[in-house]
Amino acid sequence: MTDALLSFHNVFFGYTKTRPVLQEVSFNLRPGHITAILGPNGVGKTTLLYLALGWLSPWQGKICLDGRPVRSHNRRERGQGMALVPQSEHTPFDYTVLEYVLLGRAPHLPPLGMPGPADYRIALQALEQMGLGALAEHPVPQLSGGERQLMLLARSMVQSPRLLLLDEPTAHLDLHNKWRLIQTMCSLRAQGVTMLMTNHDPEVVLALADDVLLLEPGGSAQFGPLEEVFTAEALSRIYNLPIRLVEVDGHRQVLWT
Repeated sequence: MTDALLSFHNVFFGYTKTRPVLQEVSFNLRPGHITAILGPNGVGKTTLLYLALGWLSPWQGKICLDGRPVRSHNRRERGQGMALVPQSEHTPFDYTVLEYVLLGRAPHLPPLGMPGPADYRIALQALEQMGLGALAEHPVPQLSGGERQLMLLARSMVQSPRLLLLDEPTAHLDLHNKWRLIQTMCSLRAQGVTMLMTNHDPEVVLALADDVLLLEPGGSAQFGPLEEVFTAEALSRIYNLPIRLVEVDGHRQVLWT
């Protein structure tokens, strides 16, 4: 038995039968820890998040949430337990920021139920935490790319998930908002939220990750604690680029040439 919140057991997946994207992927997410998925473009990082959500089915292997196959949980159960922060999302209607964030409360409402005072309070608190409180009544289409990314995180936070999946969460953020997101993720970890994120930014990985999942071209994977897996040798191999790890003022930094 394992106390892992999410586990992959020998998972294979591909979009065509002749070209697997993931092969023999196995790992257990430790509750209350942050795991970073690293790898070059096209190795299946976002695909792995979709498999975790139960949106895709593996060719082979097993994906479990709380010890049960993830797809045996109904959509409501998955919505209450997991939330996704995508890289971007099309907004078909002119929602206000508050209205959009309130959509995250849907898994906790009865069928056809409307948000109540407690839901509004939770949504407004999330917006304040992300520095978007003043934009609550602002139309979503008028937000900048960075503001949209913070709004997506706020919407996921109001789902009150135990597992938060983040797809390149810092991609559109300036330095200040990147710092804000890092602080928010640290706060969520302290509250016991487990996180699985894709990220190309080594500074963010070094600042946040407890564990790392390295995905390599061809579909193979390496999983383990940051100190063991996030090495210059491994990074140089998967990115096909000379990479060094150096220490500056007590913090590791990634250098490439």
